[in-house]
Amino acid sequence: MAPEFLNASSAPKPIGPYSHAAKAGGFVFCSGQVGLVPETGEMIEGGVSEQTDRALANLGEVLKAAGADFGSVVKTTVFLADMDDFPAMNQVYEKYLGQTRPARSSVAVKTLPKEALVEIEAIAEIV
Repeated sequence: MAPEFLNASSAPKPIGPYSHAAKAGGFVFCSGQVGLVPETGEMIEGGVSEQTDRALANLGEVLKAAGADFGSVVKTTVFLADMDDFPAMNQVYEKYLGQTRPARSSVAVKTLPKEALVEIEAIAEIV
């Protein structure tokens, strides 16, 4: 069965030639989300905590559009522009995924799209 590609109307529009998510084999593979405000396409004001909260809210909308939720997430990858922001990111992340505790990788990168401080992607089982 061919993968199904989708975009969530309630998440920021993709900023490149990709979809928000791909459904295949009983899973949804979500593209990374940053702290863009869906209505404006601009980065949310504030630091890594605010951007993490907005990125996860955006990711939640993508999961919902794919028929999944945070409880069905099995793996996330967190990209940070500065690993010193890990504690602040982790505090917000725990509010969304602390009960589920999916497998996770966290890596520091040189730069992120739109000069974001954090980007988060996920793989979830379709419920």
